[in-house]
Amino acid sequence: MANAKGSRRRFGAIRQLPSGQWQVRYPGPDGMMRPADKTFRTKTEAAEWLVDKEAEIRAGDWIDPEAGKITLAKYAESWVAERPKIRPTTRERSTTLVRLHIAPYLGHMELGAIRDPHIRRWYKQLGDNGVGAATVARSYQLLKSILNTAVQDEVIRRNPCRIKGAAVFKAEERPVLTIDEVYALADAMPDRYRALVLLGTFTGLRWGELAGLRRRNVDLDTCTVRVESIVVELGSGRLLEDQDPKSDAGRRTVTFPAQLKPLMEAHMAAFVDARPAAYVFTSPMGKVLRRANFRETWVTALKAAGLGEVRFHDLRHTGATIAAQTGATLKELMRRIGHSTEKAALNYQHAAAGRDQEIASALDRLIKKERGKTRGQSGHGAGRKGEVTRRDED
Repeated sequence: MANAKGSRRRFGAIRQLPSGQWQVRYPGPDGMMRPADKTFRTKTEAAEWLVDKEAEIRAGDWIDPEAGKITLAKYAESWVAERPKIRPTTRERSTTLVRLHIAPYLGHMELGAIRDPHIRRWYKQLGDNGVGAATVARSYQLLKSILNTAVQDEVIRRNPCRIKGAAVFKAEERPVLTIDEVYALADAMPDRYRALVLLGTFTGLRWGELAGLRRRNVDLDTCTVRVESIVVELGSGRLLEDQDPKSDAGRRTVTFPAQLKPLMEAHMAAFVDARPAAYVFTSPMGKVLRRANFRETWVTALKAAGLGEVRFHDLRHTGATIAAQTGATLKELMRRIGHSTEKAALNYQHAAAGRDQEIASALDRLIKKERGKTRGQSGHGAGRKGEVTRRDED
């Protein structure tokens, strides 16, 4: 085979291959010579590519092509394992999403080879394979976060996750119970869990916050509970006690209605050990409360109360909505439900604003009732004085 024709240059080198294509090599910032990731049809195209590559290196924008040769599966595994301050449940959920919905499709690919079309095909495949909308959105958001880190680490130049709105999904509308329904559900519970239902509703505490409450966190004189640590239950069934709340905003003191004070006093006397560190809500065996063990009791009580598909978390949703209906401000709602952003609290305020139609309907009924009385007393034309006529409106 004949030797390829070469060309000496100030930066890099160009040579023509026996095929007629032109090959480029260039020195990286470390001085090592590297080949371009493609060949060129003409020498001019090769020279222009070299000029661009030199400018890229001078600007500090160069990415080592070797860095992008790590597979997505391997990089994602490290990403999940090394995230600082990530909650155990979030780490577990991320691991599951990678294993089930990302790695089987894209895990074998090198990061540097993943392009926008690959992401679009993967995203469509998830939907075509029957994966739920919420899971698809969460998988996309996770992959986008992983690849954002790859950009920051200078493993790849740009993030190929560029599908507008792909991480957004409309959450299923959850039920809001009436106060009577909440009490019916509490009355259907064993005595041990009646206070759990009512306190959970009217304080808006999360399951893990309720499970983590200790005697020292309950002040019956001021009718307050203090969230200082939570219990986390992983999908594997493993329990993590004394965990930090979900956020700094989660560490809070919440006042419960005085109507619950007699119930809480009775509960503390009957079911809570005298030790300050004793858990407030426990299993019949006195153990830490578990979702899995509580589920049968919950489902039985729902049926007895005549309620449909209601999750325990819906009690928090109900309590926050009722609090919004009392006229609580956005900041007050955020503090009460333990949110550091306004988004969730705004949802509850919107729910309260939705009562405007109910108020208008009630006014309708009142007007009809009062107008009916007036007509009955004064005849057909009664009550006309003071009305706004069509001419007045114009």
